[in-house]
Amino acid sequence: MHTAVLFLVFNRPDNTARVFEAIRKAHPPRLYVAADGPRRNREGEDEKVDRVREIATRVDWSCDVKTLFREENLGCKYAVSGGISWFFEHEEQGIIVEDDCLPHPDFFSFCESLLDRYANDERVWVITGDNFQNGIQRGAASYYFSRYNHVWGWASWRRAWQMADMDIRFWPDWKHSANWKSFWLDRHVRRYWENIFDRMHRAEIDTWDYPWTASVWYHGGLTATPNVNLVSNIGFGPDSTHTGSANSALAAMATKSLGELRHPLTVVQDVEADRFIHYHSLNRQWRRIPYLFFHLSRHLLETVLGCLKQR
Repeated sequence: MHTAVLFLVFNRPDNTARVFEAIRKAHPPRLYVAADGPRRNREGEDEKVDRVREIATRVDWSCDVKTLFREENLGCKYAVSGGISWFFEHEEQGIIVEDDCLPHPDFFSFCESLLDRYANDERVWVITGDNFQNGIQRGAASYYFSRYNHVWGWASWRRAWQMADMDIRFWPDWKHSANWKSFWLDRHVRRYWENIFDRMHRAEIDTWDYPWTASVWYHGGLTATPNVNLVSNIGFGPDSTHTGSANSALAAMATKSLGELRHPLTVVQDVEADRFIHYHSLNRQWRRIPYLFFHLSRHLLETVLGCLKQR
């Protein structure tokens, strides 16, 4: 491969070793390793952080290695976003993998192919390795386009990341605009994200991915999403920052080969796939009712129309 990889690590040696082995098999020519500093109130974390950094830089192939090792703990939001910004200061495009995101071998070639194909297409902002469609094939191609920029193994371009606003300063005005109301016509989906972005704007959540999502949406970016799952999140559990339940349906999902790469004919959002994501992965409680009611109503309407045509 000719594409650089950013490896984001912290304090989990076992997960880091498994993900590093997947990166090693891909042989990227340039490897960037970014790590937050240990938390001083966590006994023994210094040793874990040092161990992780040693594992993540154990390169035994021809590769240029660069490191950004923080001495102080910046927290998830600024350590990760700062690492990504550092990466794109050196690279026009690249692949980003965290220490709990175990990629299938096809993930790297998939990202590399699409990074080249859509390098100058400003409609496409992200390439993800994640698929949460429960085996549903979206279209006839190897991938489809979504609004959801899943970040358990992903790729992007400097042109896109430079538009990321970690403080989402645009949110108050956008929230009350007609553009936002038309962006999510489903009011349950809209309220779900309003709650998250309100909390992010008030600095109540220490993470980088929600501001990144808001930035991508604000600028109208789409995400290329594979029709099979190419990355397994192996980090669910008590030592995780944001994925605590090991019993989650998204924990350690199986991956499979993408096969021969087939490109879609158009770059447009798959609305039905995104509706599925919200009601089956992001918000699986009572808000699934509108989704189920929609499909039941459509099925009944199609049945009635079919009967009328037979008369």
